[in-house]
Amino acid sequence: MTSPFLYFPGDRLSSAELSAARLDGDVVELGEAYIPADAVETMGLRAGSLAGILGDQLAATHLSAAWVHGALDEPPARHTVQRAVPWRLHQVVGRRIVYRDPSVPSEDLWRMGGVLVTTPRRTLADLARVPDDEYAEAARRLADVTPGLALDAAAWFEERGPVPHKRTAVAFLRGLAAREPVGAAQGVRTT
Repeated sequence: MTSPFLYFPGDRLSSAELSAARLDGDVVELGEAYIPADAVETMGLRAGSLAGILGDQLAATHLSAAWVHGALDEPPARHTVQRAVPWRLHQVVGRRIVYRDPSVPSEDLWRMGGVLVTTPRRTLADLARVPDDEYAEAARRLADVTPGLALDAAAWFEERGPVPHKRTAVAFLRGLAAREPVGAAQGVRTT
């Protein structure tokens, strides 16, 4: 179920009406939707704004999931999506998405805003595997949001068999964990 605060073009209001409301300052863009200008931007609203792209069979991953979890201020230009169902999907195309075919296990998914998004742990593990500065910065910001997440994501790799780029990702994640204040990785509050 999507939030009543999310407005999609052609749903309750036409594209023209939403554009006029945006020009009047009544709504602002959020991902693939609009929200009232005075609404608090939450993870649920960010996730729900992707409902038209994700549907019931896809999950937001990588930079898209990082944006939903609050690690990025702006959504990526193209959303990264992955199968959230065990069967193969056909005709998954779109200029606004990067589709990855492997299925994401249900234990690595959260339902937020009526859609599926990879957990912060899985999102950080996915980001750490991509050798790109934009992904590395998103990983740093995501790790900063939740103390101990970098070590938790490194443990995700240890629980798996062979995973592409596992060794470099674990080294990167341990480096992120080393930046945390003493005690933060164990959940101890530091002042």
